[in-house]
Amino acid sequence: MFSLNEKVIYPGHGVARVNRIIKKQVGGCNTTFYELVILSNKSTVLIPIDRLTESGIRSISIKRIDDLFKVLAKPFRKKLSEIPTANWTKKSKFYLGGLRTGNLEAVCNIYKDLMYNATHKDLSYSEKNLLQKTENLLVEEIIVATGMSDGQARERLRMTAKKAVITMPI
Repeated sequence: MFSLNEKVIYPGHGVARVNRIIKKQVGGCNTTFYELVILSNKSTVLIPIDRLTESGIRSISIKRIDDLFKVLAKPFRKKLSEIPTANWTKKSKFYLGGLRTGNLEAVCNIYKDLMYNATHKDLSYSEKNLLQKTENLLVEEIIVATGMSDGQARERLRMTAKKAVITMPI
């Protein structure tokens, strides 16, 4: 499915490069793995090729980036923060679960939700960290797909999300 040195998205961790394909015997069965190197921290993970769909690993494309900006530009509907609890621990688990899916629309909606919160209140330390992590995941993908600089990608992402958050009907 992926070729050597291809850059892919590893959900919750960002852009990774397919370093090599490895065959190992696990539990008495021969299994083939992709060895991925996560570019942000140089860590290595092995993903069984037959479990790619479940892992959420996906390719990077300019079309996905176009879709990302379309999702961000849509008027924001306050849904995610209306989880029936004010408990940050439960909200955090909900957000992190969305980031781990690898679903670009879910990640965009989490980002918009946190941006909305940031425009209406001071974020807690944990919320700020999660907003930064979500933004970094999106920026990494934009950079790889488009060739933009970090600053250009970050600015376009923030401006698109802020417009949608500000124009939202209350």
